Amino acid sequence: MIRFPDYDAALMDIEGTTTSISFVYEVLFPYARENLSAFLTANIGDEAVKADLGLVREQALADRAAGRDAPLPASSDDLDGALANLRWQMDHDCKTTGLKSLQGKIWRAGYADGSIRGHVYPDVPAALQRLEDAGRSTYIYSSGSIAAQKLIFGYSEAGDLLPRIAGHFDTTTGPKKVASSYTAIAEAIGLAPERVVFGTDNPAEAAAAREAGMQVALFVRPGNHPLPEDHGFVTVTSMDALI
Repeated sequence: MIRFPDYDAALMDIEGTTTSISFVYEVLFPYARENLSAFLTANIGDEAVKADLGLVREQALADRAAGRDAPLPASSDDLDGALANLRWQMDHDCKTTGLKSLQGKIWRAGYADGSIRGHVYPDVPAALQRLEDAGRSTYIYSSGSIAAQKLIFGYSEAGDLLPRIAGHFDTTTGPKKVASSYTAIAEAIGLAPERVVFGTDNPAEAAAAREAGMQVALFVRPGNHPLPEDHGFVTVTSMDALI
């Protein structure tokens, strides 16, 4: 049965949707943590890294003002303080701009030297091609930075999948659990929301996309978090359901 016969673009989440949660938590995050100190020591003079460390300190100040016990770097040049704060953020699964940017830079080096290959589910490469062949564009919307998204698909286990992806969005567009973010994405790609199918494993994200007017496919993949029984969305087990 074709569940989504009438649409023009697929907007895909990554974690738990195109890519396993275990890859993110068991490969990417540990790799960034293990290589954080060496990367910062080797690249402390890089202007982009300095800018990230400035954001880390700004975030620490905001966290402290909000009553959180975040370690506070003495300055943007305080490497030990930055390391303590970044490890604290990773322990608390924070998704701040400075941390995400630094993680992306560390992952880029790992992808480039072959230490990491981006996981995608077996159905994903062929589905991306079939969507393109059918005249439907595929976009990505993830809490991971656009740079990190491009690394997963550009250095995937199935090869470079970026030619099959029309565009990328991250939380600079807006939070993933807020309807206005999906409205903004629809406007950016030039489609009415109802012409877009959003694929995600997260019911709260699904609810926000539906509120914005998008069609929604709730993904059930191995290792995903259990769904509540009353979620009210169409569930799918692969991207084949979108074709």
